[in-house]
Amino acid sequence: MSTLVIRGGRIIDPAQAIDETGDLIVRDDRIVGIDQPVNSVDQEIDATGQIVSPGLIDTHVSFREPGFEEDETTETGTAAALAGGFTSVACMPDTFPTVDNRGAAEFITLQADRAGHCHVFPLGAVTRNLDGEELAEIGQLVEGGAVGFTDAKRPVANAEIMWRALEYTRMFDRPVLSHPQVPELVARGVMHEGFYSTLLGLKGIPAIAERIMASRDLALAERTGGRLHLMCISTEGSIDEIRRAKDRGVSVTAEVTPHHLALTDDLLQSFDSNLKVDPPLRSADHVAALIEGLKDGTIDVICSDHQPYANEKKDRELDLVPFGIVGLETVLPICIKTLIEPGHLSWSELIAKLTSGPAAVLGIDRGTLVPGSVADITIIDPTAEWTINPDGFRSKSRNSPFVGWNVRGRPTTVIVDGQVRTVADL
Repeated sequence: MSTLVIRGGRIIDPAQAIDETGDLIVRDDRIVGIDQPVNSVDQEIDATGQIVSPGLIDTHVSFREPGFEEDETTETGTAAALAGGFTSVACMPDTFPTVDNRGAAEFITLQADRAGHCHVFPLGAVTRNLDGEELAEIGQLVEGGAVGFTDAKRPVANAEIMWRALEYTRMFDRPVLSHPQVPELVARGVMHEGFYSTLLGLKGIPAIAERIMASRDLALAERTGGRLHLMCISTEGSIDEIRRAKDRGVSVTAEVTPHHLALTDDLLQSFDSNLKVDPPLRSADHVAALIEGLKDGTIDVICSDHQPYANEKKDRELDLVPFGIVGLETVLPICIKTLIEPGHLSWSELIAKLTSGPAAVLGIDRGTLVPGSVADITIIDPTAEWTINPDGFRSKSRNSPFVGWNVRGRPTTVIVDGQVRTVADL
């Protein structure tokens, strides 16, 4: 048996309400506890001045394999995840072919095992080929390891299909992850509908398109008792709907991205294609509502919405380029800049949104340092100063809107199943 001691760090585990300085003991692939006696030590890590957290978890990444390996692969995507401090990620089914059967789900897990970086939990499609017309093989996907179901960036527009999906997935205690938008209201849109879309002459994506679909999904979840997770919430109206639904006891969780907290629609005046995301960057009043939703618990999770695209796909006119940015490697510093430094969240509150919150959504036994749990750990230097440069990313793509930002905080060491990986050596 091998014993690892992480010495002198600030240990934060929101799942146990722990925030204290001490030594974390790991034996083989399991957590032993804090300040426990050990007979011998095989490896030590000096974490003085650093934060020792459960391994970060991302509920929303796209790795593009199979079908779009020019953008990303499981190998490069999981390396990016480790560099960002993530030990577990949930992978979208928007590949080619789609992850709508058992074999496709098992392929995702197999490729992650081959890469050997972090845990990858497949998400199965709600409908065959993501076409919104017929339910996918939900039971087979569960057998193949799917921890939840989503049509990724395609809303399940048919209410009857969404109803049946929530009923069926409830039998397996799996969530449906919904991208809440009314397709007819967002079609051909480029950016948030408002002053700047009018100024720039670009077709807008109205905030009401998200609120309407979120309200519908919440009503269906309430009626069926199914588990609903609303992805990439970006509007004040959606926050209001979710807050009221939670008060009624609806089984709903929600996520937000760092870029929707750090950026606003006025920046599109630069016509930078890396600012084109789905849902779009909103105005400052919506950003304020998102922050309030994080503070009061309406929003449970912060995710990257990692959407990598090869340079040639993003180097076109704004109305032609695909939506999305790479996000795995910048989640932590952008959260520090937008949430910790202004005092909106404490470190414990932020880490909860990146660990125990995502683990609860996905129903996985991760996101805590409780004795006996899997030894997935992230060690963070909260004061490290650095400049974001996509040329140094582990991701295959470079489509980041944060080029040149001076930021603080980054992971230094990531431990997966008790195996130590120094971020600088990835």
